[in-house]
Amino acid sequence: MVGRDGRVSGEAVSLALTSGLMSSGRDVAEAGIVPTPALQYATKALGFRGGVMATASHNPAEYNGLKVVGADGVEINRLDEQKVEKIFHDGSFRRANWKDVGESRMEPSVIRTYLNGILSKVNDRLISGRKFSVVLDPGNGAQCLAAPYLLDALGCKIVTIHSVLDGGFPGRGPEPTPENLGDLSAAVRAAGADLGVAYDGDGDRAIFCDESGNVYWGDRSGSLLADYLLERTPNATIVTPISSSQAVEVVAAKRRGKVIRTRVGSVDVSRTMIERGAYFGFEENGGCIYPAHIAVRDGGMATALMLECLAARGLSFSKIMANAVPRFFQAKTKLHVSPDKVKETMRRIEAQGGQRLEKVDGLKVWTDDRTWVLVRPSGTEPMIRVFAESDTEEKVNSVFKKYVRLVRSASAS
Repeated sequence: MVGRDGRVSGEAVSLALTSGLMSSGRDVAEAGIVPTPALQYATKALGFRGGVMATASHNPAEYNGLKVVGADGVEINRLDEQKVEKIFHDGSFRRANWKDVGESRMEPSVIRTYLNGILSKVNDRLISGRKFSVVLDPGNGAQCLAAPYLLDALGCKIVTIHSVLDGGFPGRGPEPTPENLGDLSAAVRAAGADLGVAYDGDGDRAIFCDESGNVYWGDRSGSLLADYLLERTPNATIVTPISSSQAVEVVAAKRRGKVIRTRVGSVDVSRTMIERGAYFGFEENGGCIYPAHIAVRDGGMATALMLECLAARGLSFSKIMANAVPRFFQAKTKLHVSPDKVKETMRRIEAQGGQRLEKVDGLKVWTDDRTWVLVRPSGTEPMIRVFAESDTEEKVNSVFKKYVRLVRSASAS
């Protein structure tokens, strides 16, 4: 199965991809423009040997890339990624004899299969009974083609913004963050909606906004969903990266759950969840993974689960969040760093020391038992990301500013 998001270069990349697979003797089903989780779910549900999605996810419009998934619909692990890259760099491609070249066909059922899969995993009657009003912001991305139909099937009244598919992402760009979701916040307040939801370019991440226009990072909304799911299944395991808020440990302890931390990256979360039999996983960027559906991050599934959570608890989004998830203060940024400066920058950060130092991914420095800062090189851009969190705004601002200065100083010398 081959699919793509709506990027301007997507058709060229996916046609080249299809041609390459056919020339190696593989038959290809072309899904066209679909959300990444739709391709992943359909790969598994329809019995394909694997799938490839042409997407750059949340990255700017000029980027594109390939996401390779196995027969289970989950991204291949990092070792298999290296094998693929080695074949490319060595030029050791398998070329089929002329009479064994593969065939291609269109596969029009991908989005329908995907939506039916989501609807089968939530209490659609409970959700429909609340008649939620939802502001939907697909960000001109691939969820333009799926999310409106999902919300309609769940009985929601929908207001849309940035809902025309456009590979240039002219509305607010392909990455949903609290800083660029002002339009969503304003639309929720103006419409008197119960909530808002925004997706990234390929639709596998969801960022939520409450009825008052407050936009939550994905680790807060993820912690709320973890609380809701653990209430139904106590003692279960939650998986989340090293960058997520410590709020999830508080939530899990209340429900007798266990938290496992991984490297940053959905493939690490997904594969760890499969290995450990985890019940739910999430990332601070808005990626939520519900293996009962499929063990990949999925903005549509996250939306359906959030609606079920709100319907079951019967309060406003803001009240449910305040009751369930403890408040921690956060600060985040990314700084451009030349690749040849990264190693020295990280060495100087490590030399600063701290009360506790974790090296799961990058360097996570605890300055006290409620305050930490994470400094890690980006896996997709020439950047170093800085995350900080504490139980007071004063402490988080202090530690955040200190380490931003350190990164800038080290990368400039």
